[in-house]
Amino acid sequence: MTVATDRPYGLAELIDLAQRSNPSTRISWEKARQAALAVGMAEATYLPLITAHAIGGAQRRTSPLPGSSGGPGSFDSTLKGASASIAMQWLIFDFGHRRAVSDAAEQVSLAANIVFNGTHQKVVFDVTRAYYQYGAALEASRIAQQTLQNSIAIRNAAEDSLKNGRGTAVEVAQARQKAIQSELRKIKADGEARNAYQTLLSAMGVTATLKIKVHDAGGRRLPAGISQSNDAMIRRALANRPDVAASYAALKASKSGIAAAKAEFFPKIFVSGAVAAGTVGFDADGLPGISDQSTSAGVLVGISVPLYDGGLRTAQLKRAESVAATAEEGFRQTQIDAATEIVVASNTLRTALESFKAATHLTAAAKITYDGTLDAYKNGLGTVTAANQADSDLLDARLAQADARAASFISAANLAFVMGAITSGDGPAGH
Repeated sequence: MTVATDRPYGLAELIDLAQRSNPSTRISWEKARQAALAVGMAEATYLPLITAHAIGGAQRRTSPLPGSSGGPGSFDSTLKGASASIAMQWLIFDFGHRRAVSDAAEQVSLAANIVFNGTHQKVVFDVTRAYYQYGAALEASRIAQQTLQNSIAIRNAAEDSLKNGRGTAVEVAQARQKAIQSELRKIKADGEARNAYQTLLSAMGVTATLKIKVHDAGGRRLPAGISQSNDAMIRRALANRPDVAASYAALKASKSGIAAAKAEFFPKIFVSGAVAAGTVGFDADGLPGISDQSTSAGVLVGISVPLYDGGLRTAQLKRAESVAATAEEGFRQTQIDAATEIVVASNTLRTALESFKAATHLTAAAKITYDGTLDAYKNGLGTVTAANQADSDLLDARLAQADARAASFISAANLAFVMGAITSGDGPAGH
């Protein structure tokens, strides 16, 4: 993977990198590929099985003769032979067993492809969430830097007041303490930003030592509010969510499993045939060699009827029925979970947008309070305690605004994700 280090990457580009490098997408693709191969294996059972066999060998034998004056005491004989054959077996009727197995394999393959798409959506969401969390951490670091500057301004004002005879040493100590606290907060904020960057790299599935510039999300317009009702979003999600579709495919595969188990109780009709050719040769000392060549061919039609298996087929049928019942309940549970997640995600987005609006008003008011309190203290009309408190209140308001902004983007992405509609370029968080 080649990454440019001379320019910042936006969200869409980070998602593209993640989709090409994240191990989870590769694992999901291989599983989908394995399921597709299983479909081909199931379909291959409709075709005849043709095999070729060849065998050959020689046998040498020494046989004793009755004793005679000057005559040989034994004679040697050699028997040689070779045979080649081609055999064919073809199951021509099995009361739907192969069809049921093939249908089940096709549904499993469909589910694997759906899960593959769902894995991509999860990667998109994970990267989106980490991206905005990293942006919020950077904003918190900037706010901490601004708060440090404010605290230094209060400290300088306290020191000037002491020089001019209006302040006290206690006020200077309080202002210096506040400045040191702000410096410590800045150090912690920088550390949290570095950790958030590592979380982003982890979500992308790349090495933790990768150095990449990330485009600031501060200029992005907030996601729009929710225009659909919960019922409408739930209906849309049930048609689009990968986990719902995969669960339904698993249910259909389990139904095919029942059909396959039932077919095991019925006979199977098959055709078999073979073509063979062989050569046999016999040599004995002092006698002419004897050889023989032969060919044969035959076709058979047979039927296999299961009579007794100790209850194996009955147990297999009951197991298939149990698997189907579990899949059906699992499908219902997936639908219930999807509806719950959508309602919660919808409420979370509304709360985040409302919180950002309130935090914006609070920040504006806190900024006015801080500026007024600091000016009053510089002019000898206020206290350093009030100035420090106003600085702290402004910090809290700015952090609340930054958190609410990031939460709005993350909540919008989460709503798109739980609805099965998140992609690298679409969804509420993508605008």
